[in-house]
Amino acid sequence: MRVAITGGTGFIGRHLAAALTAAGHDVVLVARGRDRRDAAVREMPRVSFAPVDVADEPALRDAFAGCSAVAHCAGINRERGEQTYERVHVQGTRAVVDAARAAGVRRLALVSFLRARPNCDSAYHESKWAAEEIVRGSGLEFTVLKEGITYGLGDHMLDHLSRTVRLLPLFATVGVRERPLRPVAVADTAAILRAALVDGRLANQTVAVTGPEAIPLSEVVRRVAHALGRHVVIVPAPVLAHYALAWTLEHAFGTPLVSRAQVRMLAEGISEPLPPCDPLPDDLAPRTRLTSEAIRAGVAQ
Repeated sequence: MRVAITGGTGFIGRHLAAALTAAGHDVVLVARGRDRRDAAVREMPRVSFAPVDVADEPALRDAFAGCSAVAHCAGINRERGEQTYERVHVQGTRAVVDAARAAGVRRLALVSFLRARPNCDSAYHESKWAAEEIVRGSGLEFTVLKEGITYGLGDHMLDHLSRTVRLLPLFATVGVRERPLRPVAVADTAAILRAALVDGRLANQTVAVTGPEAIPLSEVVRRVAHALGRHVVIVPAPVLAHYALAWTLEHAFGTPLVSRAQVRMLAEGISEPLPPCDPLPDDLAPRTRLTSEAIRAGVAQ
């Protein structure tokens, strides 16, 4: 089977490509090629690379030619120049859907966000919801994954936290009373995507993808520090302080350590989907726990 992956050089896209090729499928990585965290993904057997912008519908149509399914994993969590939420999440998804239909693609899976919803005063959440609605109204056989916070080799969470505990072993909670997260291993997400794209499971469903345990971010930090043999001091901090820091970093750096959208996510908690959606079948429910072994495997040495 031939599968195209938008955002194919990104975090989830790379892991999905590895899982699909290991099972004998051909993969087309569709991406601008700016993500260089793991360039080796382009050299894997059965992989081809299409340097295409996600909003370029004619080029996407060519990239999707001969594909039976498309995994739409492209997305951003902060805006930079022309890469706005509207352009990437909304216009990009519309272009992907139109190109998939024109290329004769049968199945489309979208990686969205667990709390994506309309009218919530967050451009990130609202643009992700708009993308979901475009996919649900596409006429294609679709699966929408409302994804929680995802970790694994090459992610943002473990990468940032491991650098923090190594360089400055001090962590400020996002809110004096933290909200829980349900971290999900990227391998579990890739297995769900493969079931949808290859096996045709979860057809025309919107499913929540979360990990097996609900823990605050401070506990994630403690586990990362423990796995790396470090000590960390955790102090409470109000959410407004994090918004102020994120605003400052977004205006000072091209790639800030934290964005306002990320602060919003953590302040709300990332454990329950909004709106409520279909549950995953038991055999596809993520079961990988955030253990020291999983953390060390996900941290670049």
